[in-house]
Amino acid sequence: MNKQELVDAVAAATGQSKAAAADTIDAFIGTVTKAVTKGHAVQLVGFGSFSTGARAARLGRNPSTGAEIHIPAAKTVKFTAGKAFKDAVNAR
Repeated sequence: MNKQELVDAVAAATGQSKAAAADTIDAFIGTVTKAVTKGHAVQLVGFGSFSTGARAARLGRNPSTGAEIHIPAAKTVKFTAGKAFKDAVNAR
């Protein structure tokens, strides 16, 4: 599902116009992005949690030459699925 399909599904489920649903989704994504960027975790009960993590610096290899390269430390975004979400995915 891409963003437009998500907008269409939210608009159909809520009875909103597609423009209003798109604005709501954009506001949600923007708010979560700002919170996680500032180091806060965002927990949506039943869905999951968004947070930041740290990836340590490490040595890697260039696949074409085999030469060692230094990969710097970086922050990363983590998503941990909630129990209800996991159960819904696993209920076949």
